[in-house]
Amino acid sequence: MDQTKKEKNELWEWGKALFVALAVAGLIRFFLFAPVVVDGESMMPTLENEDRMLVNKIGYFIGEPERSDIVVFHATKDKDYIKRVIGVPGDYVAYENDQLYINVKAQGEPYLSSLKEQYNLGSGTLTEDFTLEGLTELDKIPEGYVFVLGDNRRSSTDSRIIGLVPITNITGSTNYVFWPLNEMGFVE
Repeated sequence: MDQTKKEKNELWEWGKALFVALAVAGLIRFFLFAPVVVDGESMMPTLENEDRMLVNKIGYFIGEPERSDIVVFHATKDKDYIKRVIGVPGDYVAYENDQLYINVKAQGEPYLSSLKEQYNLGSGTLTEDFTLEGLTELDKIPEGYVFVLGDNRRSSTDSRIIGLVPITNITGSTNYVFWPLNEMGFVE
């Protein structure tokens, strides 16, 4: 009889431990980190189609998105996009002759170097000219919004098409690929 009681007690302890472990994993997944799958080629060469990444959901509870962050956001009710933050509140954004200008200052984009080499642009451009006013009729990005672009500028549905992204639609930032294994690591 003592053996049966001991086995039931041990089973109860294992059940509680399993419940606590699942609850902690659920909380981490819901509030801190979540997996995401890259869908499409809009972030190439930085991210490839079908890359699996971790989304840091807590970062923007503490702070705001910064230029060059790679973010995941709700683009539609059923679809999340992964793009790079180019402009933050208060910024003026423009592109001219394949050069990014933020607040009228030329900005480097080292993450585009390999793509520019791949296209061997010659006299062409990777990113067509635009101004913030031309796209949004605004002279600066308002509070609560960011301007995003995909790294594959010729094949990306981003702020040039969908407009400014409300910061409240951003689920988190991502910069760690965990699958495929040969691509595992941090991206810039």
